[in-house]
Amino acid sequence: MTLREIYGKYPWHGPLLLALLCVVYAPVYPRMFSDWMSDPNYSHGLLVPVVAGWFVWAALPRLKEVPVSASKKGFLLLFLGLFMLAAGLAVSELFTTRASLIAILGGIILALYGTGALRLLALPLLYLMFMIPLPYTVYDMIALPLKTLVSVLATAGIKLCGLPVLREGNMILFPNISLEVVDACSGMRSLVSLIALGTAYAFLFLKGPVRRTLLILATIPIAVLTNALRVFITGVLARHVGAAAAEGFFHEFAGLAVFITAMLLTMLTGWALNALPGFRRAGKEPELVKAELSKPSLPDVGSAHTRKGAAAPCVREFDGEGCTGQAGRQSGNVKGNGGDDHAR
Repeated sequence: MTLREIYGKYPWHGPLLLALLCVVYAPVYPRMFSDWMSDPNYSHGLLVPVVAGWFVWAALPRLKEVPVSASKKGFLLLFLGLFMLAAGLAVSELFTTRASLIAILGGIILALYGTGALRLLALPLLYLMFMIPLPYTVYDMIALPLKTLVSVLATAGIKLCGLPVLREGNMILFPNISLEVVDACSGMRSLVSLIALGTAYAFLFLKGPVRRTLLILATIPIAVLTNALRVFITGVLARHVGAAAAEGFFHEFAGLAVFITAMLLTMLTGWALNALPGFRRAGKEPELVKAELSKPSLPDVGSAHTRKGAAAPCVREFDGEGCTGQAGRQSGNVKGNGGDDHAR
């Protein structure tokens, strides 16, 4: 039985599960929505469910035809999610509480529909992790070395311009002004957002796990370098203009311009990965096998006539593609498999 037949026979069970989850997580996710609206580091969280929904919609034709095979392993994942929810609520740990929804959704899918459905929905489920704000302890652990790295890169660029500058930790010192690389300038904000957008771009427009992995990894240096460029430009302008270059409208505009630049560089990197000849899709390789197997072979008619009383051989008709008998069916099967591989 396929998923289409399951929902045709029991159309009520999906909305019922969704309503139950909404009731259970009613005290949890409104606060996370408030975090999206108030914390600039996670404003991209508003787009994450939309992108995840698009991934589900794109997989819907295959999802409808997937064979349903309930798995008891799903209950283990479901119990894990329920344990995360209970533990998170008990100690008021927001990240664990919010992440439990993904484990519960995965457990429900695996328990009711099987591994085939979970495999198709793994991408949108895991992508939902980008909407959950990190714990501040983890955030600070990543932001602190990022601030130091950005300070080092920006100071090195300023020195190359011949300007007098010193660095003390995260402080960039000029003769007339001192700049501090704070958390907002660490690049953590653009890093998280750019990884989320880069992952969406990789799975929407790139083919093959190698290309996608390379693009997602490339978003990390792109985010760091573009943010260092922002601090560098701010430092140069502050040296000549004064503190006004590092405050107010210009500071916010510089952050937006740098993030747009990072997005364009991410798209350019994706285009370059698609254009590289070294990453040809493996789907084209079966064409060689198809051509080899589809070569027609003439039956041994002469030997059959030399044997007395032997049955007349089956003379096959050939066309440009192959024979219409068993060999033709074999060739057709090979072509079908090759086409499927190419589609994947």
